[in-house]
Amino acid sequence: MNARIGKRPNLAVIRDDVRAIEAYAVPSAVGFIKLDAMENPFTLPEALQRELGERLGKQPLNRYPLSDPRGFKERLGKAMGLPMGARLMLGNGSDELIHLVIQACARTGSTVLSPWPSFSMYEMSTRFDGCRFVGVPLRADFTLDTNAVLSAIAEHQPAVIFIAYPNNPTGNLFDRSGVEDILRAAPGLVVIDEAYLPFAQDTWMPQLRNWPNLVVLRTLSKLGLAGIRLGYLAGDPEWISEFDKLRPPYNVNVLTLAAADFMLEHLPALESQAVMLRAERSRVAAALSAMRGVMVFPSAANFLLFRVPDPDRVFSALKERGILIKNVAKVHPLLEGCLRTTIGTTGENDALMQALRAIMEGSR
Repeated sequence: MNARIGKRPNLAVIRDDVRAIEAYAVPSAVGFIKLDAMENPFTLPEALQRELGERLGKQPLNRYPLSDPRGFKERLGKAMGLPMGARLMLGNGSDELIHLVIQACARTGSTVLSPWPSFSMYEMSTRFDGCRFVGVPLRADFTLDTNAVLSAIAEHQPAVIFIAYPNNPTGNLFDRSGVEDILRAAPGLVVIDEAYLPFAQDTWMPQLRNWPNLVVLRTLSKLGLAGIRLGYLAGDPEWISEFDKLRPPYNVNVLTLAAADFMLEHLPALESQAVMLRAERSRVAAALSAMRGVMVFPSAANFLLFRVPDPDRVFSALKERGILIKNVAKVHPLLEGCLRTTIGTTGENDALMQALRAIMEGSR
């Protein structure tokens, strides 16, 4: 029964800023070609599915997971190029780690800064943790405005700076020399978020040795394991030790650890999928660029940002044709007219291009 019982609850105890916002919306993708969430479109080969199922079936579901799975972290660090002397911290996706980093640094009046627009969770977690967020606008072509960021650093003295590398939703890699200037000027911590590393193939992980104020954030989601929700933070042991104090003791479940450990033994299967997606990214970008009225931006991720004259109409027309992408046109003024599509399978990408071509030709 859904009928209310008794009096209405007293929501006055809920924070005003929480009551004023909407929950993070995830639209239903049932019946659609799903190209809205930057997921890897490929499932595991059947042989690996069976082997993984057997591995998961043997896990002790009656027991809590290890609070500090050191053996797994050593294997993960070795596979992901963790420098000697650095340490890892695991999270329930990178979202949890973003929150924990901010929470650890959230003194009264603290500021979190990021080039903007970027990943929405930087701003959301900042506000939830009682800090002030400063988004420094990118240039019109979505490149990093280093001087503007340096000026904002001098003015606001941020405790934490987030840099998505490559950036979401724009897809581009920022100039490395500009990022180094930010690392040099930052009074606190700089988090470089490498969520799309499998498609960018450009990492700051080796630079952990050179920059004591740098930590590198990654996730296994874009590699093809979005469903297991595992992120990891790499950095100096002193940083990790402080953040680890706030981590819930059993934040990564038994099945996630077992699945991730299994996939470390079979990384070539996921890496070969990333190779195919990088090739498809180039093919789709070229095809979209050839369409009248479509402007495609460079991408080092598994998605493409493109601009059209009437994004709402194009988004709706694609949805009517059973294709779900992301309309980001109203997210930030710099994104006016922009839509974002994930790189899917060859068949999914062909369907998108065929539908978009028909829509754009009909708009002449």
